[in-house]
Amino acid sequence: MNDTMRVWQLSAFGLGNLKLVEHPIPSVGPRDVLVKVGAVSLNYRDKLIVEGQLLPDRPAMPFVPVSDMAGTIVAIGDGVTRFGVGDRVMGNFWTQWINGAPPPEMRRHGLSLGGPLPGVLAEYVVISEDVAVAVPSSLSDEEASTLPIAALTAWFALVETGRLTAGEIVLVQGTGGVSLFGLQIAVALGARVIITSRDAGKLERAKALGAFHGIDTSATPAWAAEAIEVTSGDGVDHVLELIGGDNLRQSLDALSSGGRIAQIGFLGGADISLTALQLMLRRAVIQGVSVGHRRGFEQMNDAIERHGIKPVIDRVYPFDEALAAYAHLDRGPFGKVVISIV
Repeated sequence: MNDTMRVWQLSAFGLGNLKLVEHPIPSVGPRDVLVKVGAVSLNYRDKLIVEGQLLPDRPAMPFVPVSDMAGTIVAIGDGVTRFGVGDRVMGNFWTQWINGAPPPEMRRHGLSLGGPLPGVLAEYVVISEDVAVAVPSSLSDEEASTLPIAALTAWFALVETGRLTAGEIVLVQGTGGVSLFGLQIAVALGARVIITSRDAGKLERAKALGAFHGIDTSATPAWAAEAIEVTSGDGVDHVLELIGGDNLRQSLDALSSGGRIAQIGFLGGADISLTALQLMLRRAVIQGVSVGHRRGFEQMNDAIERHGIKPVIDRVYPFDEALAAYAHLDRGPFGKVVISIV
């Protein structure tokens, strides 16, 4: 092993300030593991972090971005018992959320990889063994790198908090990572899925993954009425709300009595609004979802193995082309954008 590694580092906020530099390979402390990164995947939050738009307390510069990775342990520190050299692992996004209720520190954004904690867009990273989660044996590093945020968010929305059951109807919005994982998880568990998108071509690709109906929101901006129509007037049981803003009103209109909305994204605006009476008459539940804990991550991985779920990757970029990967993210991928470190 060389003494140095390559790492993408911000000197200041703004994508133009993200540069490839050399650093010493970090050393492991007690209960730490050193991971040779095989791949990372990009999430919308990674774009916001680089632009300096997300965190109330900005990380100190220079800063390494990106939250999601998969790779192989090449060294362990004293006291490590959960993993050994040669094990393939991912990192849990909320580093101290192991199970149960989230720790109070999460309110201050103080525990997450890739902002404000240092990220993983590097050839090697050190994480605590408590943060490490085993890679499903059926997945490559490129595939596994997509799981920590997007897949776990969808799993938490539908299974951990939503208690999804077979036969229920799920509506997912868009064709990004969270939405397509939501589609795949719901179908695997026996639910029926409606998907919305402004792109008719992407809707057809989503139907090939198991969605029974697609709504082209460019042609049908008032999409909730179509969701009601295709469910014979009953509405949908679960909505993965990725857009926020005024779109939440339509999500509520599309909901069945006693249905659930998982508020996940805010592409259409960080402020949300809806009619209180409609919320009450629907007996709706709105649940904010912000990824999940390690125990849920491990249970999700078991389900991924059991059901043979394969992450949808739009494109894999080489490590040297990280800036092109960010540009692809900005264009709106079908599924995930991945950067291979190998």
